[in-house]
Amino acid sequence: MAIKVGSQAPDFTLKTKTATGLADIKLSNNFGKKNTVLLFFPAAFTGVCTQEMCSISGGLNDYAHLGAEVIGISVDTPFAQEAWAQKEKITIPLASDLNKEVIKKYDVVIPMLAGVGDTAARAAIVIDKHGVVQYSEQTATPKDLPNFDAVKTTLAKLR
Repeated sequence: MAIKVGSQAPDFTLKTKTATGLADIKLSNNFGKKNTVLLFFPAAFTGVCTQEMCSISGGLNDYAHLGAEVIGISVDTPFAQEAWAQKEKITIPLASDLNKEVIKKYDVVIPMLAGVGDTAARAAIVIDKHGVVQYSEQTATPKDLPNFDAVKTTLAKLR
């Protein structure tokens, strides 16, 4: 199951693909500045993941008003993530955990999903400005979405 509430969030630097090329997303850049919501998802170009990321992108201002940055993380390449984001108009930053190090640190691994290999479980993690996990949820199946009301309630308490 996902990392425990109260844990220090493991820092990471992952690649994202932007219009200007590859860039780094470093979790600790938010420490002392804003809260962070990490949304782990199994795979780009899949139905439930597309629904989730499009929904979050459409409501991104809700998270900004709560003082949070949202980052989507999967084991897809940054190039696949960028193509998917462009096709589906996903506006949140997507970070590539191609080496599967971050999903292991956050304990959100689905081993051998559909026989194709280890991938990210669907999970939502809220990390406060001090780098402490304040909310942690891994869904029962990859088809289930996290409880976004609980995520927003947690963020509201951190304001």
